[in-house]
Amino acid sequence: ATTAVAVAQDSLLNVCMDAKHHKTEPGPEGQLYGQCVLWKDNACCTANTSVEAHQDQSYLYKFNWDHCGAMPEKCKRHFIQDTCLYECSPNLGPWIDQADTSWRKERIRDVPLCQEDCEQWWEDCQDAVTCKVNWHKGWNWTTGTNQCPKGAMCQKFKFVFPTAAALCEQIWSGSYRYTSHQRGSGRCIQMWFDPVQGNPNVAVARYYA
Repeated sequence: ATTAVAVAQDSLLNVCMDAKHHKTEPGPEGQLYGQCVLWKDNACCTANTSVEAHQDQSYLYKFNWDHCGAMPEKCKRHFIQDTCLYECSPNLGPWIDQADTSWRKERIRDVPLCQEDCEQWWEDCQDAVTCKVNWHKGWNWTTGTNQCPKGAMCQKFKFVFPTAAALCEQIWSGSYRYTSHQRGSGRCIQMWFDPVQGNPNVAVARYYA
């Protein structure tokens, strides 16, 4: 039985989800771009994906961050980091769930984000503007990129998401869970880390697996 448990645990470690742009298995990528470079030693994303993660309305999902006017750079960097984590991290196995959408078979759910990562995201984005709580669905896609649905009002993040927890948990329909765990605790996933110190999320995935 112990072996079966160990095998089940291992199947959750160092894996890529079955989604739109992910590689089938993780491995080194010499040329990851910009904020995605943290994962270059072992990544689920290709170099091309990492470049596109930094573009507005990139071919990855044709998603427009500036749907209510220009998103401030200090806010946008969190969304780029979120995209890099999602596309590149091989340490999200314990939270991979089935997805019933045309463009991906798997998604992440309830990934425990470190408190600082979530708070800083909210802090830097509170004055950015949006018209929706859940960015996964309900957009008007008639132009080929997402626009606010009819009757949706653009307002500041701090009114749409009154707390950091609301932002992290609601914006991608439950992909992340707000936690009170601190960075370096080994109990929460870091969106940001210093690759020189190694990837702290490897141990976190092992703990939850």
